[in-house]
Amino acid sequence: MYKFILSIFLLISTYFSNAQVKVLFDASKAETAGNADWVIDADLHNIKYSGSTGLPYISTSTTAQSNPQRIPTPAQSGITTSTAETYWTGALSSWGIDCVNKGYIVETLPYNGVISYGNSSNAQDLSNYKVFVVDEPNIKFTTAEMVAMMNFVQNGGGLFMISDHNISDRNNDGWDSPHIWRDFFNNNTVKTNPFGIMFDTVNISPTSSNVLSSATDSLLHGSMGNVTQIQYSNGTTMSIDKTANASAKGIIFTTGSSTTGNTNALCAYARYGQGKVVAVGDSSPFDDGTGNTSTTLYSSYATAVSGNHKRLIMNATIWLATSNPLPVELSSLTAAKQFDNILINWQTATEINTSYFNVQKSNNGSVFNTIGNVKAKGNSSYSFTDANVNSLSATNYYRLEIVDNDGSRNYSKIVEVNTVLNNNKPIIYPNPANDLIYFTKQHIKQVKVYNSLGKIVMILNNIENDKAVDISNLTAGLYFVEVITPNGEIITNKLLKK
Repeated sequence: MYKFILSIFLLISTYFSNAQVKVLFDASKAETAGNADWVIDADLHNIKYSGSTGLPYISTSTTAQSNPQRIPTPAQSGITTSTAETYWTGALSSWGIDCVNKGYIVETLPYNGVISYGNSSNAQDLSNYKVFVVDEPNIKFTTAEMVAMMNFVQNGGGLFMISDHNISDRNNDGWDSPHIWRDFFNNNTVKTNPFGIMFDTVNISPTSSNVLSSATDSLLHGSMGNVTQIQYSNGTTMSIDKTANASAKGIIFTTGSSTTGNTNALCAYARYGQGKVVAVGDSSPFDDGTGNTSTTLYSSYATAVSGNHKRLIMNATIWLATSNPLPVELSSLTAAKQFDNILINWQTATEINTSYFNVQKSNNGSVFNTIGNVKAKGNSSYSFTDANVNSLSATNYYRLEIVDNDGSRNYSKIVEVNTVLNNNKPIIYPNPANDLIYFTKQHIKQVKVYNSLGKIVMILNNIENDKAVDISNLTAGLYFVEVITPNGEIITNKLLKK
């Protein structure tokens, strides 16, 4: 009886832990153009692509392309482990049904959907999903879409990037998938080659068993089984740049290539920020052979190379859907004015294999640059002083890039500080002072007193100007007093304790 109850509990726990994992399959980048049908389900087949622009439009043709809707039908609730992939109509229906059997929720971003991150008015904003699948895009990403995808990964999302061979422009707009991905890697305005993975521009069709020897690799030896082979039917390779991203790793390579090298990869993955990416250079392994009857499809997902494709693709999806354990747990992070500087303080509660912290700064809260680094000490207090403060700028933003020993990177929350330095406003008297001080402001929300090393030595809340503040416990020396008024004004003054 106990074992039965425990089994039920584990099943329920697994269901609810996966219930919030939502996987979004993109169909906004002409993934159904030409001889392709890279969608999980489509109730309509009325899309054509303009011969001049390559953009989609609704057609009455009886041989038009798939026009997938957001929610696949019939309902996902009707899927069981014995459900056939023909339950849905799309060349990726097998993949979608396998996701549902893992407890995930699957959706499609339709041809007129918007790729965004942090847009609450967009019901399909990427912040609502854990995994975003883009299978052979044939319309170039806009700059805003690139930034959205970067922010999605950086904040914990999983991006599955699938390319095809060179000269595979299915909608005839001058862009094929390897060049679209390369444009994303090079021109996203956030970071060049952020994942350390670059699709090459070749056309190859290998069947390769040249797999990385790593018994603990999550994609090669995941819960769906071991992966020993992959088959390309016109695809492209990838190059790995560990200088751009130390976590980038190829796991399957062309026959004869080094499995520890940086060229001729057929499947690769990396971590970026709090998220992850997986890359495959051919759309063929994902094709289940059925979908739009006007499109020629080939069965590969579950049948080719003894089922290796299904195991690889689902292991990768599960890995993308699984959140990273943060190498550092921050108990606090603050940025505060210290006379003519900004002092950044942070405290770690736990550190796991942490190498160092990059202190990063931005003037818009979006694009950050590293201004210094601090070596990790292990569960400790840290500080960094930004001495290059522009007093004419209203606000600066700071965050930590936390670098693990293996090169993995995660990011802290963003803190902001008003950098209009109001140091000339008298607010403390007497100054110099002995044991008591007063404030000229009538109402003060909070006072923080820092010593000359930038350490907080006193915090006071809700002070009126007629109340004396006892500083007799402070040793003689120079202090910096940060005053926050009820309306959010921050004023910093020096204080000399006699």
